[in-house]
Amino acid sequence: MAKRDYYEVLGVGKNATPDELKKAYRKLALQYHPDRNPGDKEAEEKFKEAAEAYDVLSNPDKKARYDQFGHAGLDGQGGYGQGGMNMNDIFSQFGDIFGDIFGGGFRGFGGGFGGGAQAGRRVMRGSNLRIKVKLTLEEIDKGCEKKIKVNKYVPCKTCGGTGSKNNSYETCQHCHGTGVITEVKRTILGQMQTQSVCPHCGGEGRTIKDKCHDCNGEGIVRSEEIISINIPAGVQDGMQLSLSGKGNAAPRGGVPGDLIVLVEEIPHDLFERQENNLYYNTFITFSDAAMGSTLEIPTLSGKVKVKIEQGTPSGKVLRLKGKGLPDVNGYGRGDMLVCVNVWVPKSLTREEKAALEKLKDCPNFQPNPTKQERGFFDKMKDLFN
Repeated sequence: MAKRDYYEVLGVGKNATPDELKKAYRKLALQYHPDRNPGDKEAEEKFKEAAEAYDVLSNPDKKARYDQFGHAGLDGQGGYGQGGMNMNDIFSQFGDIFGDIFGGGFRGFGGGFGGGAQAGRRVMRGSNLRIKVKLTLEEIDKGCEKKIKVNKYVPCKTCGGTGSKNNSYETCQHCHGTGVITEVKRTILGQMQTQSVCPHCGGEGRTIKDKCHDCNGEGIVRSEEIISINIPAGVQDGMQLSLSGKGNAAPRGGVPGDLIVLVEEIPHDLFERQENNLYYNTFITFSDAAMGSTLEIPTLSGKVKVKIEQGTPSGKVLRLKGKGLPDVNGYGRGDMLVCVNVWVPKSLTREEKAALEKLKDCPNFQPNPTKQERGFFDKMKDLFN
């Protein structure tokens, strides 16, 4: 199913301010929040859709790529990441926007966070990873799948990513399970209350009784993972693709980061690219330019025959419709522009010089050659080829 336009999802225009985006998202989040729509799968999907739209449009970098390339500019599947946003992503990133209405609790689906964590408890998030993928024009033309070996943090297999040897925990004695430390200070303006993340449990509200020896209680270890990346056809050099959840794993079962893929285009031996158009230089002899000819021109999809009209001047550009690269958003293909150059030899044999001297005596030497001139051109063609 094709994804809806993110601006349409939030009901805002492209020039919406950050406050307008937040207000529009909050309204939808409250309308479709799972606590207000228990067991409603359609509401759950709309809740996720709104969060995904807000995540992109509230991020200047993601918004710029989306405005330029659409959904294909965000990942290799034409949408957000390779799995979309899950409920854990949403509550960890945006729970503060609507948490005050529902007590600040995080709720999960299908075993995500269980029945809800205590208010204020911090959910760890893994860091993003950035890699570079080099692509040929042939790969860009068709789109391709790349399998990349990435060295990153992954969940510890020994403890299942929990960091606990026996899956046993105890409530943090310093924050009493809230994940935050509250301090009250006296000032000249009266008492002021401040809250900060508990430094003893890292905001999790609990501590591990017996740490896993393999990961030292972190729940993550370094390892190599092969990640499959689907590259859409028509991507451009410098474009970034975002794969949600494919970055570093988070400590103790938190939300993994994203994998940012930077596209690097390998220069082609024959073609030069400008957006979706391809440029190609070809050379013909003087006799071919004067009398006309047929050339075979290479393209990314194979060779094509092109007719050279008689009297073609050097520098003439021929346009081959639809022989360029596809648009990354699916809006057709670019063209191939063939620049025809007349090849002039730097040195001539005595016989070649004599043939060219005879041309000076032709009475009507012009782009449309006479029968007499054609005879000279035929001789020159044999000499220069």
